[in-house]
Amino acid sequence: MQQLESLFDLVAKQNASDLLISAGAPPMLRVNGRLYRTRSDALTAEDCKKLIYTALSPEQRKKFEEDKELDFSLAVGRKHRFRVNVYYQKQSVTGAFRPIPEKIPSLDKLGLPEVVESLAQRKQGLILVTGPTGHGKTTTQASIIDLINKSRECHIITVEDPIEFVHQHKKSIVDQREVGSDTNGFNEALKYVLRQDPDVILIGEMRDLETIQAALRAAETGHLVMATVHSSTCAEALQRVVSAFPAEIQSSVAAQLADCMLAVISQRLCFRPEFNIRVPECEILVPTHAVKNFIRNRDFFKISSSLETGAEHGMWTVQRYRAWLDSRKNWYIPGKSPDPGENEPGSAPPPPLRPPAFPLAPRPSKSPARPAPPAHGSSPKAPARIEIEPGESEFGKILKRPGEK
Repeated sequence: MQQLESLFDLVAKQNASDLLISAGAPPMLRVNGRLYRTRSDALTAEDCKKLIYTALSPEQRKKFEEDKELDFSLAVGRKHRFRVNVYYQKQSVTGAFRPIPEKIPSLDKLGLPEVVESLAQRKQGLILVTGPTGHGKTTTQASIIDLINKSRECHIITVEDPIEFVHQHKKSIVDQREVGSDTNGFNEALKYVLRQDPDVILIGEMRDLETIQAALRAAETGHLVMATVHSSTCAEALQRVVSAFPAEIQSSVAAQLADCMLAVISQRLCFRPEFNIRVPECEILVPTHAVKNFIRNRDFFKISSSLETGAEHGMWTVQRYRAWLDSRKNWYIPGKSPDPGENEPGSAPPPPLRPPAFPLAPRPSKSPARPAPPAHGSSPKAPARIEIEPGESEFGKILKRPGEK
C-alpha cells in the first residue's frame, strides 16, 4: 500500500483529476484534462495486480474476480479519498482512481450562476445534470445538496455507486446509500424510497427504465429529485429520458416529464490557461410554457431556439455562458484564493485575482540517465518529492524523479 500511497500523494500535489494504472505503461496522471506520464519503468501485469490489490479487501478481490469489474470508494486515512474502478484489459488488472475532495465546493467556487443556487430552494420537481464522464456532474450535484443541507430542514436520501462526497448532518438529515453495500441497485433502492419519508432524493445515475420511472414518480409526488444522465446537450438529455421507454408510451412519458421538470444543467469542464484551472461551461434549460410544449410534443430539436431567447428566465447557451466567464473578475483558485464563505458578513469581496503562473521546472538540455535498479535483495529507497516538468513525450509533460536535473 505504501507505493500506492506515494502515487496518491503525487495526485494531490499535482491536483490531478485521475490516476491510471495499466500494464505496459508507467502510472499516468490526468491534469487539467491532459495525460501525463511518470518517468518510471512500464508496469508489468503482475506489478499492476500487486499494486491495485493492495487497495482491495478480500471480499472485493473475490467479487472483482467473479464479475471482472468493480466500482468502489477508497479512503486512505484522512489524507485521501478516491472513487475507484478496477477492470481487466488483455487479461491484466487495470485501475482508474479519481480523487474526491474532502470539502464539498460551493456553487460560487464552481463558478455556477445564481439560477443553479435558486434550484436548491425548490420543494419538488426533477433536476437533471448532464455531460460527459469526468466533467463535474457529481460535484455540481453535491454542491446543490450541501446548500440544501445548510439552508433548510429536510430529509435527503442519496443513492450512489459509489458514494463520493460524504455529507454531514447539518440542518438536514442526509442518508447516503451505496449500491453494493447498502442496496443491491438503483432500482431496488428507489422501489422503497418513498416509504422512507424523503424530501430530497439524489440518484447517482439514471441507468435503466425502472430507475427513470421511479425518478419521475417521485418528482410528481412532491419530492425534489436530482439525477444525472450522459448526454452533450439539454435537449439530448430530455430525448434520452423519453426514448428509454417503449414507443407506445413515449407520449405519456413526455407529458409527465414536461410537468415535473425544473431544470436541465448540461456542463463540460474547460481549461482556463490564464488561471491554470478547469471550470464548467454550461447550457442551462428552464422549462417555460413553450419549452414544456416542446417536451410534450417531443419536438426536442426546437428547444435550442428557447435557449437562445430565454436569458430573462435564467437560461444559458454555451456561447453566452462562455462570454460571462470571460467577463468575470473574481475567480476561486484552489490553494490560492480565500474561501468565499470565510469573509465576515458585510465585508468587502476579495480583490480581483491575478492569474498565477504555473510552476514548471526548467527544460533539461538532454534526457537524464535512468538510475540503475537496486541490487537483488536490497531495499528500494523511499520515494521523495516528484515534480512536473516539460518533456519530449506526446503528453506534453513528464514526471521527474528526485535527484534528476
